[in-house]
Amino acid sequence: MSTATANAAARLALDAADAVLVQKGRSFHWARRLLGAGHAARATRLYGFCRRIDDIADESGSPELARVALANISVAIARGEPDDDEPVVADMLALMVECHIAPEIVLELLHGMDCDLDPVRFADEVELLRYCYRVAGTVGLMMCKVLDVHDPQALHHAIDLGIGMQLTNICRDVCEDARIDRRYLPATLVGALAPALLIDPAPDLQPALRSAVVVLLAVADQYYRSGELGLAYLPLRARAGMLVAGRVYRAIGTQLRQMDHACWQGRAIVPTRTKAGLTVLALLKLVSHRDYLHPAGRHDKALHGSLHGLPYVD
Repeated sequence: MSTATANAAARLALDAADAVLVQKGRSFHWARRLLGAGHAARATRLYGFCRRIDDIADESGSPELARVALANISVAIARGEPDDDEPVVADMLALMVECHIAPEIVLELLHGMDCDLDPVRFADEVELLRYCYRVAGTVGLMMCKVLDVHDPQALHHAIDLGIGMQLTNICRDVCEDARIDRRYLPATLVGALAPALLIDPAPDLQPALRSAVVVLLAVADQYYRSGELGLAYLPLRARAGMLVAGRVYRAIGTQLRQMDHACWQGRAIVPTRTKAGLTVLALLKLVSHRDYLHPAGRHDKALHGSLHGLPYVD
């Protein structure tokens, strides 16, 4: 492929990813404007790929069709050979070469998405955290590469920021996920409930459901704090963008708390005025707090106690 053809393909992929980001990735779209142009373009292309495989898992006509599609993408990633039917995969392969993203990270992401095709009934927090690593911690790892971060210590914190965001996402979308036969809330917190019982929970189930959201948001906060401790490894503008993205996503948890954790009463959304306020506060914090100016000390290994054996954890 000629350089001109490759550049044109990358431009088309970026435009397509940007359109999807505007529609489906409001929190990241808000924060992306703080990144430099080059990093913003790479991050948007990465988002486009992640969104595509997420849509395959969630919106295919059947689990069988979705599994075949994800398997074909996995083969393309493992071999480094583009799939002519999936231009977004070809662009992801180009991004992997450009940013030195290891195939094993992308394959873990695809494995996590494949797990969503089976009935989801998580038994405990270990199972939940390993899932969060696969579908979101891996994105943190890839973002490090996209943002030209190469210090190995940064990777642990990037995993944690992704996990914190995914836990928030799970707490927000309990009812939506239940409608597609998924219960991410572990049985150790809510019992072995069928997902259908979470859509409009009976009064006697609501206390346990509230309690589970309280617990998981508290766990998410631990991962957010660790994620922020890794921001000092990033380039300055990327530092600002990631801090704002994390703070805006974390605010979804604040909205849930204001709803007394009643996730079934409606989707928690962060208003634009709140995002603006969080952005200003985050930027002020960035220039005044030493944790964001100098790399953190040792990473809290306890946060990865459930993740042994996964790439870039041990």
